[in-house]
Amino acid sequence: MKSTESAYQEIITECRDLFERKNLDYGTSWRILRLPSITDQIFIKAQRIRTIQEKGVQRVEDGIPGEFVGIINYCVMALILSQPGGLPAEISPEELLSRYNAQTEEVRELLFNKNHDYGEAWRDMRVSSMTDIILMKLLRIKQIEENQGQTLVSEGVRAGYQDIINYSVFCLIKLREV
Repeated sequence: MKSTESAYQEIITECRDLFERKNLDYGTSWRILRLPSITDQIFIKAQRIRTIQEKGVQRVEDGIPGEFVGIINYCVMALILSQPGGLPAEISPEELLSRYNAQTEEVRELLFNKNHDYGEAWRDMRVSSMTDIILMKLLRIKQIEENQGQTLVSEGVRAGYQDIINYSVFCLIKLREV
C-alpha cells in the first residue's frame, strides 16, 4: 500500500495529464460553462458511478475510475472559474496548467490537514459510501447555487468542490489497492 501522499500525487498527475491532452484537443471550450452547468456535469458522472455500483453492470465501456478522473477535472475547472476574474478568453497552455496546479495544491493541503485530524478514516470507508457523500455534496452545491451563493453557516461552493476532489482521489486509491 502506497502512502496517501504518493498515491494522491500519482492520481493528480494522471488527471492533470489528461486535462492537458484534452486542452490540446478542445482548448478551453469549457470556460463557456456556468458553474451550475459544471455542477450538473459532475452530478451526471457521480450518478452514473452509483448506478453501476447498484446494478453491478455497465453498458457503456467507460469505467468507474475514468468517471472519478472526470469528476476531479471538472471540479478543478469549477475552482479555476470561481476564482476572481475567472478565466480569460486567451490563456496559454502553460498558464492554464499553472492554475490547475495551484488549485490541486490547495486541495492537497486541505486533504492532508483533514487526513491528520480524521486519522485516514477514509481507508475504512466503502467506495459506495464515498460516492454517496459526493452526491450529497453536489446536492448541497446545487442548493447554494439556487440561493445565488448565499449561505448562513456552510463553507460554500468552493469547499464542496474541494471535498469532492478529495473523496474522488480516495475512491481511486481504494480501487487501485483492491
